Amino acid sequence: MDISRSWPKSWPPTDMSPKGLIDAIWKGTAAMVRNDGSRTNEAAFWEEFCRLCGAQAMNDIPLFDEFYRVDFQQAQAFCGFQPKAAETVRSLKAAGLRVALATNPIFPAVATESRIRWAGLEPEDFELYTTYENTSFCKPNPAYYTDILARLGASPEAALMVGNDATEDTAAQAAGLDVFLLTDCLLNPDGRDIDAWPHGGFDELAAYIRNRL
Repeated sequence: MDISRSWPKSWPPTDMSPKGLIDAIWKGTAAMVRNDGSRTNEAAFWEEFCRLCGAQAMNDIPLFDEFYRVDFQQAQAFCGFQPKAAETVRSLKAAGLRVALATNPIFPAVATESRIRWAGLEPEDFELYTTYENTSFCKPNPAYYTDILARLGASPEAALMVGNDATEDTAAQAAGLDVFLLTDCLLNPDGRDIDAWPHGGFDELAAYIRNRL
């Protein structure tokens, strides 16, 4: 799919071709994944992006922000909706458990907050949600999970990572967390044997958490 067809008329915001811009965005994303904690993911992205596009690209940040506020919202139409996700978060909070959203922090807050709302929740429903502005690691680096725990003041033994990516989310195990894999919309690009971890749908997740309490 040619994603440039959905861009606003002011794009691409640099003098690059659409293909060159897309390549620069992907390389900036790769720089975030490689981030070693020495700077925010936001800084890692723009450092690489400006290396490729020139320092003047920083002047285009307002256009990127506008894209996420306006045109990015069209992506909701292509996202599935699972009401049990919001129901699960609310039931966990009602039970007195702390809930954080450990989503790969390669998006700015405005995009992550939109995705939260698309799921039927509000950003305030989470004690912490990771974005490229507030985080300095990415999945599958175990340091990403260690950093979240430190910010929450929580121990890995008391935490559970729930996710649907058999590579990125199971990396939490290396940080000492237990992992539950949601098989709804499972992502398993490496063909890993998911029997190595507790797994199932939302009903199985609820039963697993009840047994842990």
